Amino acid sequence: MNKVKESWRQALEPLRSGDSVMVGGFGLIGAPLTLIEGLTQTDVKELTVISNNVGEKGRGLGKVLLQRKIKKAVGSYFTSNRDVGDMYARGEIELELVPQGTLAERIRAGGAGICAFFTPTAAGTKLAEGKDTREFDGRLCVMELGLRANVALIRAHKADTYGNLVYAKTARNFNAVMATAADYVVAEVDEIVEPGQLDPDLVVTPHLFVDAVIQATKVYTAEGVKDRDER
Repeated sequence: MNKVKESWRQALEPLRSGDSVMVGGFGLIGAPLTLIEGLTQTDVKELTVISNNVGEKGRGLGKVLLQRKIKKAVGSYFTSNRDVGDMYARGEIELELVPQGTLAERIRAGGAGICAFFTPTAAGTKLAEGKDTREFDGRLCVMELGLRANVALIRAHKADTYGNLVYAKTARNFNAVMATAADYVVAEVDEIVEPGQLDPDLVVTPHLFVDAVIQATKVYTAEGVKDRDER
């Protein structure tokens, strides 16, 4: 039951080239920066990354992008990193733009075993081109597919050694829902405690969704990404 790994390297062992990878965070807030830094030091490539955005220019997933390890990005807010647009214009990356609420619901649906659903969001726009559209109660709706991934890299505040997770405020963002929608889930946390030391009422992600836990060594501050001992 002890899911704590000694390092990001051990936690990322199941990751393979060509995998689809969900990465939590909103920009750099709530992003698993230690795992992302580890990703830059692996040999994996041709990844499909499902994340709200591809980090920021040269930071977070932005570093992985510049290493040409991302084949396709599925997300909502690519303009926070100008490198994404530049690489797309040069044909170096494939992008799938998804409205933010729809992205969250597609991940939630994937985690719940729901193959597809209809939403009025994006109906009648270019984002609906090529998709099944139907009318419900006079509203045109677009069919969206549930999303799952091979691996999810997420960020939480605390974990016990079983893998139960507690989040800090808005840093929860996409992390909790991504934990339900991947075959292998790694959680990076600030603090690891023994079973029974977490208030069960505060646990958002139960341990059965988590396969590995590591101690965070990178944190995001107002001054940017830093090592833990530099905070």
